[in-house]
Amino acid sequence: VDFCYITLKKAISMSKDLYYLSPAQLERIQPYFPLSHGVARVDDRKVLSGIIYVIKNGLQWKDAPSEYGPYKTLYNRFIRWSRMGIFNKIFMELSRKNGSVEQLMIDSTHLKAHQTAASLLKKGSIPVIGRTKGGLNTKLHAVCDQQGKPIALALTCGQTSDYKGAAMLLDHLPQASCLLADRGYDASWFRNALHHKGITPCIPSRKCRKKPVDYDKILYKQRHKVENMFGRIKDWRRIAMRYDRCAHTFFSANALLVALSFILINES
Repeated sequence: VDFCYITLKKAISMSKDLYYLSPAQLERIQPYFPLSHGVARVDDRKVLSGIIYVIKNGLQWKDAPSEYGPYKTLYNRFIRWSRMGIFNKIFMELSRKNGSVEQLMIDSTHLKAHQTAASLLKKGSIPVIGRTKGGLNTKLHAVCDQQGKPIALALTCGQTSDYKGAAMLLDHLPQASCLLADRGYDASWFRNALHHKGITPCIPSRKCRKKPVDYDKILYKQRHKVENMFGRIKDWRRIAMRYDRCAHTFFSANALLVALSFILINES
């Protein structure tokens, strides 16, 4: 293990460019950063790249490559901006500026909670961790557009039903022609709420429904895009396996990942 770790560190050191964002890409989100008071803070591009590296590879903060600077700087910046809601604000602003939405897709996925996330919790904290048949985990609810880019996110305990997640995200749905979802979202109140918003539900009926509701089966095949989105999210090891004890830091990691998807896709 030590040899593999040392080899990885050498490979990183030999890399010519460790930055995840170009100066132009950083410029898009820099207006949402808090102002620096007094002494100028460490380069935003380098620190943000270090934070992304730690989250993407599931490392402890102390194992961050030295090229990104002191690991305490990375950790302190991430925690401080998480508490300020900076990453969530960036995600919401980029989502708002994404343009018109033709289709919506909603789904949820379980994110396994590591034992460190459920232990030594501070008094009065809200971990947002629940117990299911698969053990301790957190549930991420997401609404995506027709390209599979998330528009709204919500974090709940693992045992929370899809109904409750849909209710949390209902007010954040933009205007669209239709919404795709699996049969887990087949509820009359949800269908009525979508119709009230002018959104046509494309949801298969539950087997227990006495009178099945028709839906566009060809259109429903596009729902794989939300599944692909969850697959990309779980490529980030610190998200696929939740190590963070605090819910706000874990949600900030998800918001940062989604914000990057807007930046990278729009400029690709």
